[in-house]
Amino acid sequence: MSKPNWKAVVEGLLFVAGDEGLSIKQLKDTLEISEEEVRATIAELKESYKGEEKGIDILEIANVYQLTTKKEISDYVKKLMDEPIHQSLSQAALETLAIVAYRQPITRAEIEEIRGVKTERPLQTLVGKALVKEVGRAEGAGRAILYGTTNEFLNHFGLKTIEELPPLPEDIATDNSEHEADLFFQNFQE
Repeated sequence: MSKPNWKAVVEGLLFVAGDEGLSIKQLKDTLEISEEEVRATIAELKESYKGEEKGIDILEIANVYQLTTKKEISDYVKKLMDEPIHQSLSQAALETLAIVAYRQPITRAEIEEIRGVKTERPLQTLVGKALVKEVGRAEGAGRAILYGTTNEFLNHFGLKTIEELPPLPEDIATDNSEHEADLFFQNFQE
């Protein structure tokens, strides 16, 4: 078996980790290589991002590494992020939005328990489109982020308050988010 291209692997892992980023220890444990090899790989990656032909870079904040866009393209990123939210949402994002709308405040772990799959990306999308925001921290170990809907969510769906959401039929099981999403969005299709 040939040696993996560690630069490609680290880049992919940092991409998947998103805003949470990864520590040297997480990378070392995942790749099963030494800390020195991880640091050397990150240094090589950072070097490969230099120059105008690349739009991303690696940023280290509090000993956690994450992929970021370069400052030089910030105007374009801002323009993209300022586009209306009328772009379609994925099924995963719709399901996540329905769960947050009906169960708020709710943690990512609780959403994942209902959906049965990871929810980091859909949450990032919803936060990026200002439909969902952090509304506090849960009690207990770790103090997980609690998510809730925003005023933008209410405006987008023509609601004055969250209480105007259509009621869920009693026969929908508590873990059946697909029905929640279907019910919710059939009432608010544009």
